[in-house]
Amino acid sequence: MAQSLDEIVKVNVIVSPMAQSAGTFDIGLIVGKSKVIPDSERVRIYSSLTDMKAGGWKESDPEYAAATLYYSQTPTPSKIVIGRWDEGETSSEAVAACRAANGDWYACYVTNATKDDIEVTAAAVEAMEPASVFFYTTSDEDVKTGATGNIMETLKNKGYKRSFGQYSTTPHAAAAAMGYAMGANTGGANSAYTMAYKTLVGVAPEPLSTTEVQKILELNGNVYTNYGSKFKLLVQGKVASGVHFDEVLNLDMLQAEIQIGAVNALVMAQKIPQAEDGLSLLMSAIAEQCQKSVTRGAIAPGVWKGPPILTLQRGDTLSKGYLVLAGRIEDQTQEERDARLAPPIYVPVKMAGAIEHVVINVTVNR
Repeated sequence: MAQSLDEIVKVNVIVSPMAQSAGTFDIGLIVGKSKVIPDSERVRIYSSLTDMKAGGWKESDPEYAAATLYYSQTPTPSKIVIGRWDEGETSSEAVAACRAANGDWYACYVTNATKDDIEVTAAAVEAMEPASVFFYTTSDEDVKTGATGNIMETLKNKGYKRSFGQYSTTPHAAAAAMGYAMGANTGGANSAYTMAYKTLVGVAPEPLSTTEVQKILELNGNVYTNYGSKFKLLVQGKVASGVHFDEVLNLDMLQAEIQIGAVNALVMAQKIPQAEDGLSLLMSAIAEQCQKSVTRGAIAPGVWKGPPILTLQRGDTLSKGYLVLAGRIEDQTQEERDARLAPPIYVPVKMAGAIEHVVINVTVNR
């Protein structure tokens, strides 16, 4: 009988745990009251309109109509989640149930939502985890006239930063905006985008006066309308709080990536020593995630104009667009060491921003 080679050379194969991703930010959810999806499932994922038809959806279904606008945009989204709104539920309860059933989607749209539906859904999405954004359509005349109590004014006054409202008489117009937002978010190099001045396929431009458009924009709303004799454009790409949608999206992605990067570092290491070397490992994992935002074009080099953070002073240049700073291990208390806490880590970033308004002075000399 031959002896085992393990007596001479023993080989142990150790496979590192698989790193986890920060999730998806390019899939939309459409919620409606059709009964195609069984109550026991709550949500289904589809890759195309053809896929939806094969699943029993009809062109007359509101969810299918909204999905048609969603999939008509360029770039085209790769997937969509359709959720069921059960009888007796509020729209916010339906969206929350869809979130519990599926965590892949980032943006959501509720078909045939009333003013009350929009308000309660906006409140629910504002506090939802993982972070999400609510797109809604309103054709309420009070919006374009700026009448007190209109839905855009209500959400603006509440400072909601996760509600993207679009005034339109085209049913489900905001599903088209959601489709563009999800399709354009490829995550590739220089893929960062804004929602301003985009074309929405399948949406009719609103024939509004300049005053009416300004009323909507002052409410931090959005509208698809005519500019000049050639252009049909979506303006202005903001959420109810007045923040640009792309900033909300990019910061959500950055936060999720930093979090998962730090957790991956903790999980994949046998041990991260509570020493400068261990802290450096964590900081490197965070910097690696920040670099993804640089690659996308969401973060760019610039001058720091915020308050001082450790060694970073106002007026200093962030040459990479971000910096990872941390307190010193040697300054930790014994209680912090006993609790195995890392010193506070700070990540100042400089958003790349975007140019959306231009003044050009032409000087003519004869």
